[in-house]
Amino acid sequence: MNTINVTIKDRLALITLNRAKSNALNREMITELGDMIYNISNDDNIGGVIIAGREPFFSAGLDLIELYSYDAEQIRSFWTLFLDFTAKLVAFKKPLVAAINGHAPAGGCVIALACDSRVMATGNFIIGLNEVPVGIIVPDSIFHLYAFWIGQAAASRSLLEGKLFTPDEALAVGLVDELVNPESIMTAAERRIRKYMTMEPNTWQQSKLNIRKKLIEATAANQEETLEIVLAQWWSPSTRQILKMLIDNLQKK
Repeated sequence: MNTINVTIKDRLALITLNRAKSNALNREMITELGDMIYNISNDDNIGGVIIAGREPFFSAGLDLIELYSYDAEQIRSFWTLFLDFTAKLVAFKKPLVAAINGHAPAGGCVIALACDSRVMATGNFIIGLNEVPVGIIVPDSIFHLYAFWIGQAAASRSLLEGKLFTPDEALAVGLVDELVNPESIMTAAERRIRKYMTMEPNTWQQSKLNIRKKLIEATAANQEETLEIVLAQWWSPSTRQILKMLIDNLQKK
């Protein structure tokens, strides 16, 4: 695997995002993550998963530099892959905890939202869905995922503003569950997931699926209509201009 590292100890899998500096999500990374989640879901020797990044990034979100160069077929294929991956992560029945040890905007936030619990490092980090200011329409299924944790009103306001939360703000709104010093984040994440893993597995897993029933239905629903809207805006001159300016700034850093 080129973009993730996986270690397993005492029935707990640690998936570390490991792609360049910012762990930006491209086709290869989403594919490797999806395949690993599928394999773990069918492995009775693994009882839970922690997903972590590498300071200062959990994940910067979608790799806009790579995606900008995609043609129409490639970008449609990527968005389909990303939405399918999100649906599978939401429906993953085993305990899943995010150790957010850095920035987690946009797609990085989506991965964290799909988890059962989020532990975030204190520091000068941000988390949230900031697609709207970038000119990207957020699919309805992603909004449902956002609202599942912070409520419809807060999700609506935050999404339309492109709000990025500090760790303290994220804790206050319910976007994350715990803040810890960066050096303690893995200990805190493991403590949280081990608590889940001590419970009777079938009872815990079925309870999770019951709680997420409507969310699972929303993310697994046919996305074609939404995808057409997202892609139409992706190719609009205004969004292309915003993306080009953003990419130019990223490449200067």
